[in-house]
Amino acid sequence: MRKLLLILAVLLTVTSYVQQRSAAQSKARNSAAAAAGDQVFRKAHDAYVREFLRRNPTVNTYLGGAGLDPNLLAVDGKLRDHSPAAITEEDRWLAEARKIFEGMAPASLSPNLRIDREVALAQISFLLRQHQTRKYQERALDTYTDEPFRAIDWQLQGLTQTGDKTYGTPEEWSLVVKRVGTVPQFLKVAQEQITAGVKSGNTPDQRMLRRNGINTSEANAKYFAETLPQLAADRLASGAQRDELLKQLTEAGKGAAAAYLGLRDYVARTFFDDVKKPGIEALKSQFRADRYAMGEEEYNWAVKNNLRIDKTAGQLYEEAMPIVQATQNEMIALAREIGKRKNLILPADGNQAVRTVFDELGKDYPKSDAEMVKWYDEAARRLVDYGRQSGVFDVPADYKLEVVETPPPLRASIDGAAYYPAPIFKNSGVGRFYVTTTDNDVAALKENNRSALADLSAHEGFPGHDWHYKVMTQYRDLIAPVRWLTPGAVEDSSSMWQDSLASEGWALYSEALMAETQPNFPNGFYTPEERLYQLQGKLYRDLRVRIDTGIHTGRMIYDDAVDLFSQVVNFQSGSCRDAATLKSDAKRASCESSERAIFRYSKWPTQAITYRLGKDQIFALRTEAAKLAGDRFSPKDFHLLYMKQGTIPSGYFREELLKEIQMKK
Repeated sequence: MRKLLLILAVLLTVTSYVQQRSAAQSKARNSAAAAAGDQVFRKAHDAYVREFLRRNPTVNTYLGGAGLDPNLLAVDGKLRDHSPAAITEEDRWLAEARKIFEGMAPASLSPNLRIDREVALAQISFLLRQHQTRKYQERALDTYTDEPFRAIDWQLQGLTQTGDKTYGTPEEWSLVVKRVGTVPQFLKVAQEQITAGVKSGNTPDQRMLRRNGINTSEANAKYFAETLPQLAADRLASGAQRDELLKQLTEAGKGAAAAYLGLRDYVARTFFDDVKKPGIEALKSQFRADRYAMGEEEYNWAVKNNLRIDKTAGQLYEEAMPIVQATQNEMIALAREIGKRKNLILPADGNQAVRTVFDELGKDYPKSDAEMVKWYDEAARRLVDYGRQSGVFDVPADYKLEVVETPPPLRASIDGAAYYPAPIFKNSGVGRFYVTTTDNDVAALKENNRSALADLSAHEGFPGHDWHYKVMTQYRDLIAPVRWLTPGAVEDSSSMWQDSLASEGWALYSEALMAETQPNFPNGFYTPEERLYQLQGKLYRDLRVRIDTGIHTGRMIYDDAVDLFSQVVNFQSGSCRDAATLKSDAKRASCESSERAIFRYSKWPTQAITYRLGKDQIFALRTEAAKLAGDRFSPKDFHLLYMKQGTIPSGYFREELLKEIQMKK
């Protein structure tokens, strides 16, 4: 028996050795295969990214493509070619790139590159559908009016600092001159594409015709003729080339301004009966109908392909209102606490009680736009100080946050505030926290009272967009370039919004994070009054899911969406179509801001839903990660792992992030 046991032990030892050796050999073979597959993928990836940036000059400037590849520097002197011939050639290239990526088996790639492959395939699918199915290039009016300005504005943000108050080398300003010089041809192509859309019945919505086609064109004409040359004069350092560059830029600016006025006249002639007063009543009858809706089929496709969310517009629409109502109830309870502390007599109706508290808080408001911008800057600095004191993040001593007024051409798209990051691939440039001024409108200034600013500052500044992008930039070498790309456009109605779920989700998450208990800060950052506005910020992001899915699938009409937004978000009863209710300055201001918000959602389908859905994904991931890590869970580690994924939906990297959390246990 003893001998038999000895033989069995030997056999088990040999079997175990053989199995371990076989497993080790298999692992080695898999590692070798993955290394070979990764090498092939990286070559295809790099070629795809560089060609994408070459074909998309504005995205190239936005990301600082020259920092990735010096050969892309010249692209900063160009604008995108939207001509039919260029789009046909681009689609041929995209189809070939898709074939290459699809030919790589996911199993042959390491985990991160599998993610990058899926990201690239989703981008390619979006662009091909945009061009071939939706033919959106025939109606992308806001793309054509906004893209040149945005390209130049991001170019100015990325200029090299050459002195205390001067920016841009002569070479960089030469590229600005070249790009401005391409505006007339860019807008000529725009007119050709819009004309094709008129013939096929694929035209912009009447609101976009008026606001972008007329108003933004006029604002851009003034910018290129007056503002840009003055900016150059202020920022360009003295030197042998200064005078010549300023002369060239002034001449190019005049040409760009004339082209924008030409586009404005083209839109007026084509779509309006009265070209001198191109208002809604002057629209030609065939262009008066609403044309903003994306349609249910396209919306569902975009949610799945672009945002990697496995829910339909119908599901999101139905789920939204209970979430909205829960936030409303939370606000009502907090408003009553504030009212009790301030000895306010509040109405029995919960919504009116919240409105009464808002009205009381509105009494402490900035008396001018300049003071409002100053208050935003102060709120942003307080948040940074809190980040250092609370230890929520490790904030370096040299971290700075810049708050500036929104330039006129961007005001049609920025309602309140927005953040534009510095170019990711370059080491120069600064991110900008834009605040849109009110023309010193008292009712609007009251909406930007002292208690209202902290929440938005957390979103756009710290620890929201500004902090998020600065941290991601610190780790950009670990983030594949494909994860930064913004197919279609950086920010207009042609955009894919793949990046928005991550970046806007993080910013909304940051607002909520500042309300959480921290060591030595039991109530978080906000005062109760600031917390009420933070909940209001949550409320309108909650409501956006209902409205965006509603207006783009025909479940809700535009004017009903405006009414709902005013009633729910601002707690202002009544309809924005009722002249009697508009006699109230507060209701009028609410209706105007609500309409601007709905206009933005109508132009940018699926973008508005990315805030709440992205935030919810981060909280869900954090909860899962905390369960896996147990007592060793570190929110700081989790936040860093999330940000190191870049600006892609978490649906791509959820499993890998959780694996990494588990490995740290």
